[in-house]
Amino acid sequence: MSKIKLSEISTGVPDNLKKKKAELKTIEMAIKIGQLQHKLYAERKQSLLVVLQGMDASGKDGTIKTTFADCNPTGIDTFGFKKPTSEEMAHDFLWRIHKRTPEHGNIMVFNRSHYEDILIQRVHKWIDFDRVEKRMKAINAFEKLLEFDNDTKVLKFYMHISPERQLEKLQERIDDPEKNWKHKAEDWEERKLWSEYMEAYEYAINQSDIPWHIVPCDKRWYRNYHISKIVLKALEDMHPEMPVLKEHDE
Repeated sequence: MSKIKLSEISTGVPDNLKKKKAELKTIEMAIKIGQLQHKLYAERKQSLLVVLQGMDASGKDGTIKTTFADCNPTGIDTFGFKKPTSEEMAHDFLWRIHKRTPEHGNIMVFNRSHYEDILIQRVHKWIDFDRVEKRMKAINAFEKLLEFDNDTKVLKFYMHISPERQLEKLQERIDDPEKNWKHKAEDWEERKLWSEYMEAYEYAINQSDIPWHIVPCDKRWYRNYHISKIVLKALEDMHPEMPVLKEHDE
């Protein structure tokens, strides 16, 4: 299998797709996702874990809001993994992750995930490459455990944004008062390490046993369309069914 090189993959929109048509289709898909989530929650035999990873301002929050707009909040959760606490640091790196995986019937969306432990930690050289390789093997084993031992479908998305578009979005957080709350000075510092992050992401993507979906994110409408289409297909393939009342339960 050939290695994925992110610089060779477009962050833009295919020429044959029209914005208005894609936006309408995205709304339709969100409704269908909500309907399937209802069945998944009622059935309580399977679960879905959605992993969103990408550089700052790649659109993780907007993706969650749009793709799962019609889902019942009772059966869906989101969680973003930040700097580990002292308690989390005292355990193995997957300890805090395993506690957040979805129970049967639920969808969990990771807004940043267990991959932070081989991305930011690698880029800042808080761990050496030998530790990165060992953690990658542990991640593969962990994800296989979820899929094959717990009926949890794992979907992983790399939010592929260009440095030029990221710059625009980071600047918006300064210029637009409605977005000031999103501004973080450290995002600009992390941006300086773009090349190092791309190298780390390519390693994680190419060494993963469960494939990643590379999502062009320069245009939010196409990003939402692309991810919604994949999530819907995954739920359809899971074939959740509404439970039927048995005679002895009447």
